[in-house]
Amino acid sequence: MKSPAYQLIEEAILEKKCMEATYKGYPRKMCPHTLGTNRDGGEQALFYQYGGQSSSGLKPVGSPQNWRCLRLDELSNLKIILDTWQSGPNHSSEQTCVANIDIEVSY
Repeated sequence: MKSPAYQLIEEAILEKKCMEATYKGYPRKMCPHTLGTNRDGGEQALFYQYGGQSSSGLKPVGSPQNWRCLRLDELSNLKIILDTWQSGPNHSSEQTCVANIDIEVSY
C-alpha cells in the first residue's frame, strides 16, 4: 500500500505542482519529477529543489546541482504549494535515483 506521502507526491507530479517539506531537519521547496521505489523497495522520489535549505547547500535556481534524491519515509510536513513549477536544465539525463519508476512528469 502506498504511503500518504507517496499519494501526495503522485498528485503533485500529475498536476505539475510544487511542494514544501522538511527533510533531515531542513525546510525545502521543491518540485517532484520522478516517483517510485529504490533497489530495496523503499519509496523514493527525484525532486528539483528551488528553495529552502539543504545539508549540501542550495545553488541558484536553474542549477543542475539542485536535484535531490529523497526517501519518502524521511519527509515530514509535506504539502502541495502554489509556487511556479521549477526544473533543472539536465532533467533529460538518465536518472538513477528511482530504480523502479511508477510515474514521471510529462513534458
